[in-house]
Formats: sequence, C-alpha cells, structure tokens
Amino acid sequence: MSDDLMTIRQMCETFGVTARTLRFYEAKELLAPRRDGQKRLFTRRDRARLKLILRGKRFGFSLEDIRQLLDLYDIGDQQHTQMLRTCELARERLAAMERQRAELDEAIAELREQLEWGERVIASQDQENAAE
Repeated sequence: MSDDLMTIRQMCETFGVTARTLRFYEAKELLAPRRDGQKRLFTRRDRARLKLILRGKRFGFSLEDIRQLLDLYDIGDQQHTQMLRTCELARERLAAMERQRAELDEAIAELREQLEWGERVIASQDQENAAE
C-alpha cells in the first residue's frame, strides 16, 4: 500500500477516533475515502481534512460549518475565501466562548459564596451542638 493511503484502522490509531466516527464523517460528506471493494482507503487530503474536522469540533464549530469551510478549499482562489470565512466564524466562536466563560466565572463565584455560607451554617450548628 502506498504511503499516501491509510486504512480505516490506521486512521483510527493515528487520530484517536473510532471507525464509526470516520464512517459518520463520510456520511456527512466531510471525508471521501477511496474504495477498494469494502475497504476504505484514506488519502493525505482525507487526513488533512480530518485534522481540521477534529480541530473545528474542539473549538465548538458545527459539522455543517466545518463542511462548508472544507468545501471552500476547492473554489480556486488559493484558499482566500476559505480563510476569510474561517476567520469570521472563529471570531464569532471566540466571542461566544468568552461569553460562556464569563457566565461560568459568575456561576463559580456564586456557587463558591453559597458553599462558604453553607459551611459557616454547618460550623455554627456544630458549635451549638457541642455546647449542649
């Protein structure tokens, strides 16, 4: 087998994904491995696309956003449109993540206050019980 092609098992081992995940991405038209009978053979392009899919998922992009970004690769403008759209989506996602972080920081601070209050109540009750 050519160094350019990988089996589904090799892809799973290399990227830490399951065969089911690869088949799902194929069904969603994110990957298009070659076929040799029932065997799927993944090219360098498939590997590059999978890296981008996994990175996009890690950043919280939807599969549809990822598919659209990947499709922009082939429009023939040296990926200019793809990069512009990627930056636009990335700015939107970063803003959403920062809002989520602010909300999470606020919830953590509130929970910390409630926990401290609860611990003070328990300590007070423990002192009362010890005095009896």
